[in-house]
Amino acid sequence: MTKSLNTGLHLAITASFFGPVLALLAQNPKPTPGTTGQPGVTIEEVVVTGSNIPTAEEVGPNPVDTYRTEDIERLGVRNTTDLLIKLPQEMGSSVNQNIANGGDGSVIPNLRGLLPKETLVLIDGKRAAIIGSGLGGVTPGFAGVDINLIPFPMIDHIDILKDGASAIYGSDAVAGVINIFLKHKFRGLEIGGSIGNTNLGSSNDAHELETWMIAGTGDDKTDIMIIADAYDRAAIYSRDRNISSNANQDAWGGFDNRSGELPGRVFEIDPITGDRNFFQLLPGIITPTPHSFPKVAADPQYINIFSPAVPKGLRYPDGNFQFYNFAALTPSIPAADRQSIYGSFNREICDKYLEVFADFKFTRSFFDAALAATPFVPDAFKQPSGEAFSPRGVSVPLQNPFNPFTVADATLPPGTANAGVPVTTGVRFRAINDTGVRTVKTTFRDILFDAGISGQMGEFGDYFKNWNWELGFRYSRNDEENDSGGVVSKLGLRDALLDTNPATAFNPFLGYQGRNTEAAIARVYVTLHATGQFELPLAYFHINGDLFNLPAGPLSFAAGPEYRGERWRSDPDSENTSFDTIGSLDFEASRVNRDVWGVYQEVRIPVTSPSWNFPGAHSLEFGIAEREEWYSQNTSSTSVLPEQHSQYDAQKPKFSIRWQPLDPKWIGTLTLRGTYSEAFHAPTLPDITPAGMEGFSLRELHDPKGLTPERAPIRIIMTGNPLLNPEVAYEWSYGAVYSPNWIKDLTLSADFWHIDLRSIASFVDPQFIIDHENLFPLDVIRDPTTGAITVVVNPSLNLTRAVVEGLDYEAIYILDSGIFGRGDFGRFTFVLNGTYLSRFEFQASPDTHRIGLSGGFPVGLNFSGSLPHTRAFASAFWDGPADSWLAGFDIGVTVHYTGQYQDDNIDLPRPRKIREWTTFDAIASYTFRLPAPVAQQEVAGYAKDGGKNVKMPNGKEKNVVPLSTAEYGTCGWRAWLNGTTITLGMQNVLDSDPPFVGGAFENGYDESLATVKGRFWYVQLKKRF
Repeated sequence: MTKSLNTGLHLAITASFFGPVLALLAQNPKPTPGTTGQPGVTIEEVVVTGSNIPTAEEVGPNPVDTYRTEDIERLGVRNTTDLLIKLPQEMGSSVNQNIANGGDGSVIPNLRGLLPKETLVLIDGKRAAIIGSGLGGVTPGFAGVDINLIPFPMIDHIDILKDGASAIYGSDAVAGVINIFLKHKFRGLEIGGSIGNTNLGSSNDAHELETWMIAGTGDDKTDIMIIADAYDRAAIYSRDRNISSNANQDAWGGFDNRSGELPGRVFEIDPITGDRNFFQLLPGIITPTPHSFPKVAADPQYINIFSPAVPKGLRYPDGNFQFYNFAALTPSIPAADRQSIYGSFNREICDKYLEVFADFKFTRSFFDAALAATPFVPDAFKQPSGEAFSPRGVSVPLQNPFNPFTVADATLPPGTANAGVPVTTGVRFRAINDTGVRTVKTTFRDILFDAGISGQMGEFGDYFKNWNWELGFRYSRNDEENDSGGVVSKLGLRDALLDTNPATAFNPFLGYQGRNTEAAIARVYVTLHATGQFELPLAYFHINGDLFNLPAGPLSFAAGPEYRGERWRSDPDSENTSFDTIGSLDFEASRVNRDVWGVYQEVRIPVTSPSWNFPGAHSLEFGIAEREEWYSQNTSSTSVLPEQHSQYDAQKPKFSIRWQPLDPKWIGTLTLRGTYSEAFHAPTLPDITPAGMEGFSLRELHDPKGLTPERAPIRIIMTGNPLLNPEVAYEWSYGAVYSPNWIKDLTLSADFWHIDLRSIASFVDPQFIIDHENLFPLDVIRDPTTGAITVVVNPSLNLTRAVVEGLDYEAIYILDSGIFGRGDFGRFTFVLNGTYLSRFEFQASPDTHRIGLSGGFPVGLNFSGSLPHTRAFASAFWDGPADSWLAGFDIGVTVHYTGQYQDDNIDLPRPRKIREWTTFDAIASYTFRLPAPVAQQEVAGYAKDGGKNVKMPNGKEKNVVPLSTAEYGTCGWRAWLNGTTITLGMQNVLDSDPPFVGGAFENGYDESLATVKGRFWYVQLKKRF
């Protein structure tokens, strides 16, 4: 879409807003049609995610799935990780609490598999702070809002917009929008709790506990509510499930992922043959005799583990003589806990014309992960250029009191602090007994505060009786703390290896059962403390209403400006910022801030309607929306990049159509809908941070100039890019929703969608930068004397493209047993919801071909993880007949299905398929609804029907106001039993293992779309007073 077209669209929408206003002030727009098939009945208008214009239509132009509390429970969901795993639209590599290695306990959605940063998460229709550091600091594509910080008892409902929405919400709304609406109105008291465990399946004993309290009061003008929630979950270890119990996955058709970095091992290259040999200290020897033999090949205390002469019976007590099986020690699903408190206040000051509101939420969460014991790679001694001196293991000076050899095989080079020191290279060690596993403990503290005023404008005259406005402020902040134990300090290790005192020196020659002295351990191992913070102040003004009448109804609009100030800082431990650790990612501290100003405008144009139409166009309307945002951002200076300031703007439109060709009385309600939109994603603040992160290439890099020796280690510094441009997307969708006359309460829908995402910000292969050195002259750093490449700076670049498309489908059928004329036996509800991913093409850079990824599990690419063609769930539930003791029953089952797809890891010895995964969840609940006492009087301020049909005039109609049960008295058994709900449930009834995935990073399965939890039972009890 060209700039001129956007400008014209802007002028057209603006003119449509304000041009007719003065001429039509005396003309009253007629009420918006809200027919339900009954004369005189008007449906309350509500704002639905994807538009800021209130509507009474049950089916709009945008494809939206709504999940209320009961829908979430029927999915078999107990936490936000469960929710993402079970949503059909969730694909690719997401972030959740199944991930121990690389996870921090956050749960961040990834709709369509386009990386979490392309999915916008809103809370009550407004933005919130993304995670403070952690994944956002080192993997920008996974930065996002942590939905785990919003407990389910606080949620009223969740809208999932399965379409682009940058024209409404601005940046990030590329793959879709997840809008989480909190509760704001509640009367009475609810106390609840649940307990669950995996001990009826194969995952041993791992409990999950949650308790909450909801209290609310109010009258016709005031609502006050408070919610408190606490959650605790025990760990499931990799050893608890067969599929993840051993890192040797040969039996499953995968790899042996056990590590060869073991204590008591020395790597040597034969100077004559060039063979690479691994020598292992014989079992039973704690430490070799110091300075006893020239080199390892001559030392009888060592054996060549690949030599035919090695007895096959030589094994360590755990049976892993050759390799270290870390899966026997690490958690698959780490332990976690969370505490939250939330309060909401609403007060009508001048009836519906002026209302004040305020909300506050605080959540603390803790995630207790652990990784394999630290392997001693790379070397603590460095080359002058910064890369490790020993290509394998660490270098140990001959002066070390535990060195068993008398002849060095290398000397530390000039230009280093310890130049000229003779060393033994290739010494392997792992902190198996010194510290055990590395601990990674992450704590989040999240704050959200809302305040504002809103109202209707009818007091200014009948023309404005349908106009609404809201002026508000939000402040949200996410603080993250990360403590990583068992990490090695290179400085401490160098000093301890150079030490000649046996009491304080470090011994890297220990055998499998050896342990260093406490003094040596204290010098070498450190606990790193890193913090990060993201804060987001946001101010906005919204206004909507009817501008003037058309024959089919009023032309409606919504508009408003918005400001947000994004502030992000990352403060790694000083050991990290000096690039001086082993067993931890080293990166620099950074500060990034950005100011964003935006304005949106939207119109809905009715062409025909049920009250004014012609054949073939029973109801037809068009929607036009546009948003423009202006960005001004600043980044701090680092060793890689200087301080930067940049500005840019983005202006994106959206067009929609909703068409009902025929009167519903003929064939039922058929709604055709479609959208075209242009979306964008402004670089996240972690995307543009200039902080460098140290790494080394996983494969050998080639220097086209021939100045760098082959197999020479080249240091890689990955960094953000302050000069990144926004990503842009061109999207369209079209579909139909049909409810036939001849089958009552059946609704069928299907929507085809297409996303063409361009200029994706991502890291590229370092070889690409070397091959195009003329385009990146400052990113290829060479030795000033030899010209050899020593460092490659790898910044984020706008080079990648992805084209994704598929089909969303849903069927809902509600069967009332009374239609058979044999009495009322209750109501049956059947639901089918799924997605078919037909296309996912990835282009790494402009000079490469597109690669098809759909139906596979790609690894090593920007988009990785499971991309199956088919994901779906189907459920069947029965609700007991009304006006009987069976009315409280809600019983059913849900089946979750992920189809078969390819294991696309190119390192696999042969092609293999990942089998489909089907799980069954069952749930049964009963709510006691005792008959009211005789002559019971209505309680002022409470809904007669339990709140199911409560409507408020402020656009928050979906919040319910439950019925009080206090009329039974506080001590009678009726009062205690009435309003009590007991729920029994079981996830994965058949205890099915997730399918094995050879390309998975850990545990042998895809942690984004599956879980190793297995059969999980739970009991929930809640009581409303």
